Amino acid sequence: MSFGPVDRPISRDTGSGVDARRQRRDFLELSIGYGLILLTVWTPQPWQRLFYLAAFGWVVLVSVVSFDGWSAMGFRVSGSLRSLWVVGFALLFAAGAAALAFRFQTLQLPGGPEMLVKRYWGYAIWTLFQQFLLLDFVLLRLLRLLPSRMEAVFAAAGLFAFAHLPNPVLTATTLLWALAACSLFLHYRNIYTLALAHAILGICISVTVPASVHHNMRVGLGYLFYGQPNHHHRSQKDHIVSTSAWVIDDAPIRRS
Repeated sequence: MSFGPVDRPISRDTGSGVDARRQRRDFLELSIGYGLILLTVWTPQPWQRLFYLAAFGWVVLVSVVSFDGWSAMGFRVSGSLRSLWVVGFALLFAAGAAALAFRFQTLQLPGGPEMLVKRYWGYAIWTLFQQFLLLDFVLLRLLRLLPSRMEAVFAAAGLFAFAHLPNPVLTATTLLWALAACSLFLHYRNIYTLALAHAILGICISVTVPASVHHNMRVGLGYLFYGQPNHHHRSQKDHIVSTSAWVIDDAPIRRS
């Protein structure tokens, strides 16, 4: 079923003056939300938790006030089957990466399917919120702010990757994934399959790449102070990703 011009959400307002006000509101909502996310990533405890709560609350508030509609936001069943190949591709990629990791002795499985589910179920759920942030909070606003959908896709991917600095593994992989996810979202307008593929790829990185390289999926200050338990940022290091609004990847998959 065609969703019409899905690359740019249709404003419920009419008139250039109203459209300009909507753009100013989009810019303000996006700027404040993204700023709070960066503060969450780069601020030590105890302030970090406050910024996390502020970022989460802001995203929820403006998403309710500026509601774009369930279909426009990708929360619909239609399109799931047509986009299911994305999940299959993610599984094939993860299988290939696991085979290589096994060959080079970097594969770190938790042990059995049951343990895999127990360790990663929280992360799998969290990827849905990450996709909501990328696609519904950021991309939909950029589609109204920028002149073309290609510019919006690249801008959204850049913002998503920038929030994963200075982790080189996550910055590179999230840039590539965000470019693909935004493009696929505009084509299929379904967030569920993208969240599932995101979960598969994130878990794949966690179990195939040594923790010494990706620092247990940490970003921001957590990445910089990884492996320094006696540092004065110790409490921050322990919580940086688990309280981050975009990059909580480490929380359910941390290795002791």
